[in-house]
Amino acid sequence: MESFTRITAIAAPLMRINIDTDQIVPGKELVRVRSEGYAASLFASWRYIGEREPNPEFILNIAPWNRAQILLADRNFGCGSSREAAPMALRAWGFRAVIAPSFGGIFYNNCFRNGLLPVELAIEDVEAIASLVMASNGSRQVSVDLDAGRVSAADRTWSFDVPATLREMLLKGLDQIDLTLSRMEQIARFRERDRQVRPWAYEVARVRA
Repeated sequence: MESFTRITAIAAPLMRINIDTDQIVPGKELVRVRSEGYAASLFASWRYIGEREPNPEFILNIAPWNRAQILLADRNFGCGSSREAAPMALRAWGFRAVIAPSFGGIFYNNCFRNGLLPVELAIEDVEAIASLVMASNGSRQVSVDLDAGRVSAADRTWSFDVPATLREMLLKGLDQIDLTLSRMEQIARFRERDRQVRPWAYEVARVRA
């Protein structure tokens, strides 16, 4: 899995509430295998007019926002279905972080498994960052530091938290299996202690094997 520590990049403000996974990747776009990537499918209903003609009014079709690696959004981003293609498409486009006041629960967890960092900040803070980047027409970059738990822009800094296990997975680039294997010594010590308390459980396991 892809790791993430920190990034300083253009942040594109897409300040809409309740952007769901079907808007991030419309169902009609689910026609390719993962290895082909989903960058072309990202926000397809908004990015294109007619037969894939770029919509000149959509922010990701406008320079410099078309080079953004950080996305700013309003509340409940990624709500709706469990469609994993949504974080996959954001990452395939080039995004490394999404900053919003809240996220759909399944989408939030899927982000970490696809090398994408979801950052929760108060709506007032996200709006302040959006105002900064809009006022500079995109030249004002934003920094997101997972290691330090900080977002910074201009001379302002905001702190954020993520669950400890998900933070470790993304910092080290580990999926769930890799994370489990990295803790084999702790698992072995637990099994040894537990064997003393419940020897019968291990006898049953040995017989079945």
